[in-house]
Order: sequence, then C-alpha cells, then structure tokens
Amino acid sequence: MKNLLLVSQTFNFLGLNISYYGLIMALAMLAGVLCAGIICKKKHYDILIPINLALWALPFAIVGARLYYCAFYGVDSFIDIFKVWEGGMAIYGGVIGGFIGVLIACKIHKYSLLTACDIAAPCLILGQAIGRFGCYFAGCCYGVETTSELLQFFPISVKINGVWHLATFFYEAFFNFIGFLLLMVLTFKAKGKGVVTAGYFIIYGTTRAVLEQIRDPLETLTILNTQIRISQLVSLILIITGTVMLYILLKKESKKGLENG
Repeated sequence: MKNLLLVSQTFNFLGLNISYYGLIMALAMLAGVLCAGIICKKKHYDILIPINLALWALPFAIVGARLYYCAFYGVDSFIDIFKVWEGGMAIYGGVIGGFIGVLIACKIHKYSLLTACDIAAPCLILGQAIGRFGCYFAGCCYGVETTSELLQFFPISVKINGVWHLATFFYEAFFNFIGFLLLMVLTFKAKGKGVVTAGYFIIYGTTRAVLEQIRDPLETLTILNTQIRISQLVSLILIITGTVMLYILLKKESKKGLENG
C-alpha cells in the first residue's frame, strides 16, 4: 500500500531524513513503556517489569507486525521485508509477536502471565491509539470513498490521490484512547488477574470489527474468494475469547466471595 496522501512522509533533522511513520511508532512504543512503569509504580510491582517485558515484547512485536503484513499484503522483493521505515506493519501481527515476547519474558523472569498481560493491555491499546496517526503519513488503513460533500472535511475524511475517503485510522485512534481510559480504570478497580486482558480483547476486538466494515476494500484482505475479512475474523476471535475469559473470571470471583462469606 503506497502513500497516496498529499503530505510529506519524512522530515529533515540535522541532515537526517526521518520518517514520520517511524517516529510516531517509536513514540507509541515509548508511551506504552512509560504507561507500564506508572502502573507498576502505582500497584507496587517490581519497577523492572516494564523494562524486562519491553526488551522481549517490542522486538517480537515489530517482527510480527512486519511479517504479518508481508505475508498477507505482499512485498516486491525479499529485501523489502526489512524496510520497516517505509511503513507496512499490521497491528494484529504486532499483537501476536508481542504476546510471544511476553511469554518468553515471563518464562525467564518467572512472572505471572496474566499479571504481565494485565500490565501490558492498557499500554498496548495506548500505543495503538498513537500508532494509528502514523497511518496518515503512510497513506494506509483509510475507509471507503466519501461521496457526500457534507462529510468531506478533516478529520471525518481525508483526501487520498484527489479522492475523499473516511479517515478510519483516526476513528480507531479515538476509540482506542477511550479503550485505554476504560482499561486504566479496570487496572485499579477490577479484582482478580486477567480481567484487564479480557477487557482489551473485547474492546479492541469490537472496535476493529466495526471499523473494518467501512474500511476501503483495497486496504483489507479477505479469506480466499470469500467476503470474510481476516481482521474481522481475528477480531471476532478476540471478542469471543475475552467474553469467555471474563465470564470464567467473574464466576470464579463470585464463588470465592460466597465461600469467604
């Protein structure tokens, strides 16, 4: 998916040509790590947890995001796989890769997986909210063509190659930020491990499933010759997984309350 927006993709800093997309992604990762630090400090966890998780999760997330994109959307040559600064990273691939990194970190440092995921979940969706702004400069993840002149204004729509399209990347950024606030409330109010993680699955899965429906067909990938979009299928799996997790956790907490009562 090449950049079709009438904006610059890069800026010059001290003689270096820096990609807006890469810069925004770096800021998204930094925000996630700082958020994890705040959570650990407030909940009196080991302050090294965010660093230890990030050292494994972030590299795996970058690799996963790129490989997922290349596997489903394709690249012109093998060497293009390594050109992450040009854009072309899929969020779900990043989530999968990041989870593998968290698994490894938990194994090495003897962390509880659910606790680690509960710490990571609000940080992840915050990073996703910030990262979606990179899509504006990369010229990807936009919505269907906006035919009504009433909707042809920023940030409801963006002009791509002279044609107005729904700015679905901005919609997702907005709802991801709302999701971040909700997950932060759960982080400090919910009882039991796994509730925040389940909340992430449900919130992000729902957001993505709905917005994927109005995404431009050229910016989506379907399963074989069907109309089923891969991202919507993954979103549905997340929603179901999160709902089942939440039901089991709440039932377990309710049973514990009855026994203690």
